[in-house]
Amino acid sequence: MAQSATDFERGAPSVLVGGEEPEGPKTVARSPRQLFWAKFKRDKVALFGGFLVLLMIAGALLSPLAAKVTGHDYDEQFRGPQDGATMLNDFGTPLGPNISEKFYFGADDLGRDLFVRVLRGGWVSLRIAILATGLEITIGVLLGMLAGYLRGWVDTVLSRLMDLILSIPFLLLGISLSVSLNLDDWFFLKNGEPLVLMIIVFFGWPYIARIVRGQTLSIREAQFIEAAHSIGASARWMMMKEILPNLVAPILVYATLIVPVNIIAEAALSFLGVGIQEPTPAWGTMLARAKDFVIYGAAWWYMFFPGLALFLTVLGFNLLGDGLRDAADPKTAH
Repeated sequence: MAQSATDFERGAPSVLVGGEEPEGPKTVARSPRQLFWAKFKRDKVALFGGFLVLLMIAGALLSPLAAKVTGHDYDEQFRGPQDGATMLNDFGTPLGPNISEKFYFGADDLGRDLFVRVLRGGWVSLRIAILATGLEITIGVLLGMLAGYLRGWVDTVLSRLMDLILSIPFLLLGISLSVSLNLDDWFFLKNGEPLVLMIIVFFGWPYIARIVRGQTLSIREAQFIEAAHSIGASARWMMMKEILPNLVAPILVYATLIVPVNIIAEAALSFLGVGIQEPTPAWGTMLARAKDFVIYGAAWWYMFFPGLALFLTVLGFNLLGDGLRDAADPKTAH
């Protein structure tokens, strides 16, 4: 029986005529990966965040080239004519941006090129943040899967350990370590980077472990896990071959949200004097040294440019992470 025009307008299914399918638009199946990228590419805010991330990473990687172009190393001081340039006035206050001398961001309180130091500080901050994120994910995923899959006393011990670590004040421990440890006496902690890395990882892995534990408890009850149990699969095989592949997507998304947190943590520790030590540049150290000048209304560029670099980097990673999270969520529509 032929369909009426009204039926077609209402979206009624078509009837095959003569055994042939009528011409019209065809539905093309897309994989979860294709759906993910299709949603992500429509998110302009996330793309802008990715652009900021790439811009800051490029600036950090090109910091040695910037030093060659300007002719200024990050620890080279220009305090008088004998140094090739005078970037401090008679009162010892740093001079501002001067394009003719290739001091694009001006100088710091020791007459060093702030432009080169900001780019070099980005390399230091990003390296510590990304390395710390990798270590946090490795420890958190391993212990989170063990707690969620084995349950029982293993889950109890690991969960209480997470609670214990999370109850310790982050900055208070950092300040205590800086006071109790003489970094010059510990050759592997001398420049401050290993100490900052250890502090960040120590406080960061419980957050990931809690998320992975919850995901593992949910996946553990799935039917394909019961099917693998029925054929005698070992616990190690189940965690590495069945559970871990289902955790890759949320872990990657969460990693992009952890990096800016670690950047802020490194900057906070450096600001308090616990982190990166001079003459190695760090955004937190620059902000700490610049506050005395800004208070008296001098050398605004000393705090503005390191603060701007820190702000753009954290903003970019947060926007990118939010976009990846929304694209990976099947319930989110753009």
